[in-house]
Amino acid sequence: MSKIEASTTAQVLTEALPYIRQFHGQTVVIKYGGNAMTDEALKSAFACDVVLMKLVGINPIVVHGGGPQIGELLTKLNIESRFVNGMRVTDTATMDVVQMVLGGLVNQEIVSLVNANGGRAVGITGKDGGLVQAVKLKMSPNLNAPEIIDIGHVGEITKINTEILTTLTESEFIPVIAPIGVGANGESYNINADIVAGKIAESLQAEKLLLLTNTAGILDAQGNTISKISRRGVEALIDDGTISQGMLPKVQCALDAVSAGVHSAQIVDGRIPRALLLEVFTDAGVGTQIFADD
Repeated sequence: MSKIEASTTAQVLTEALPYIRQFHGQTVVIKYGGNAMTDEALKSAFACDVVLMKLVGINPIVVHGGGPQIGELLTKLNIESRFVNGMRVTDTATMDVVQMVLGGLVNQEIVSLVNANGGRAVGITGKDGGLVQAVKLKMSPNLNAPEIIDIGHVGEITKINTEILTTLTESEFIPVIAPIGVGANGESYNINADIVAGKIAESLQAEKLLLLTNTAGILDAQGNTISKISRRGVEALIDDGTISQGMLPKVQCALDAVSAGVHSAQIVDGRIPRALLLEVFTDAGVGTQIFADD
């Protein structure tokens, strides 16, 4: 290492120190998705970042998606993928694939990556220990429609049982959660991973909710990334149409979290290597931080 490289490393560590001190012992819930789940280099970097967070005293909890992987297997099995308002219509055959992919293939790959980087990850689904309790979600095709559409085994969260997560984090494990909910009679429900991560963050009163995406964060009217913004500021951007379409559900998830007591929610550009470390331990960050107005 050259003197310049050594000096740069020392500066980075110095910048990280107050954040390490501030977040020591705190819980950070991470929604893992997008390119960070499919690019091999980004996958390895993500696992390493999560392990480092744990080693410096932060309690990371990972909730992962898996939509592309589900779609790929459905195609191979000649099962049609259908969506209503962005929600995957989940009949019994599709639910079987969802559980196979999320609870099996994707979940265990993430666990293996974290463990290979020196962590102690444990893979679970929302069904384990009654972690994510849910009922069937029924939705209208639009706000003015009186009829309700049944989109199958898609769930709406009624309760998060945090006991299993507390037990794991206090035992120095890193929970890796597949977003599958459980009904009162043991039935399985497919639930959006952003929503599961947000509800877990709310229930644990987490320090941070980090939502990894394939975007640079929230953009202003000129297309520039907003590094920090209050809840009211976000609501104003929604009202004037600056935030719209695909970003709305993710932004609403972040708003719900900070409104319910989570200290801050970050929409993080997961396409950038070491995005987690940059967002948590540096002044600049790589996305948009949303905080409560007070």
